[in-house]
Amino acid sequence: MTGSEYIELLKKSPHTAHQSIFDEYIKYVYTIVHNSLIDCAAREDIEECVSDVFAAIYLDLDSKSDCGGDLKGYVRTIAKRKAVDKYRKLTVKSLKLVSIHNEDFNNMESDYHIEEETETAELQHILMTKIEELGEPDSSIIIQKYYYNRTSREIAENLSIKGSSVRMRCSRALKRLKKSLSEVGITL
Repeated sequence: MTGSEYIELLKKSPHTAHQSIFDEYIKYVYTIVHNSLIDCAAREDIEECVSDVFAAIYLDLDSKSDCGGDLKGYVRTIAKRKAVDKYRKLTVKSLKLVSIHNEDFNNMESDYHIEEETETAELQHILMTKIEELGEPDSSIIIQKYYYNRTSREIAENLSIKGSSVRMRCSRALKRLKKSLSEVGITL
């Protein structure tokens, strides 16, 4: 159905015109609204939005309107706009905004603790710096043993040295690392 056909039918019988536009575009409108609201709306909200789309179409299109031949584009535009409006209404309700001037603002808890995160990041940085200062192959041995949980045999194969050398170097490197960390105030 084109816009001109709808206007002609509307002049003859508004009820028939509304029913024919509803029958022709209900699946199309429902699909647009459903795809836009599926993440935030209940089925009732989607159906209400579809009803709002057709109400807007019926109110906006009258015998004086000129929508030309592209009625499908007009219906799509109304459906998308109504779906966006409904989405905004539904998602605004889910946002909890608190003014910084509200007395409850200072009592709000968060899972993110910036002090702990910063301290952990700083400790990791210091530890990696001190491990790198051990030099090769000791730093590689420590990283592979304690970060990647590799055995002495696996480390020996990776670095092309004997397994007994890996164990000895790891033991000595750990002692040097503990001493280096204690100099900056970190104890293991």
